[in-house]
Amino acid sequence: MYTGDLREVPISVLAYIGDAVYELRIRLYLCQKSNAKSGALHRETIKWVRAAAQAAAVDRLLPLLNETETMIYRRGRNSQPSSMPKNADPADYMAATGLEAVIGYLYLKGDQDRLDHLLEEILEGSINERKS
Repeated sequence: MYTGDLREVPISVLAYIGDAVYELRIRLYLCQKSNAKSGALHRETIKWVRAAAQAAAVDRLLPLLNETETMIYRRGRNSQPSSMPKNADPADYMAATGLEAVIGYLYLKGDQDRLDHLLEEILEGSINERKS
């Protein structure tokens, strides 16, 4: 848990932390659900963590966010990235950055229950979409 004032943490740092936490949680989830080799796990992870997949998750998650989380999401989404991947749609990339900022905020805040709840919503929604 972060002991400083979270209001002083730059939004880009929240997104940076959130990106790492999100990818780790996806990797752990995939390892629990499959006994595939690392190469196959990596390819599947990429499908989950790419900007388009995260943007789709945002659509499901926005109604569940509280006021503070929504504010952080908007700050992340509206931040100006220093660079943008060539293969990512700019709107998807910005939405993904907002999601990562929320995840980073919850992680640094130490709100594991809330973080787990939101990540479960993402996982369940993504699984249901893949089945459709």
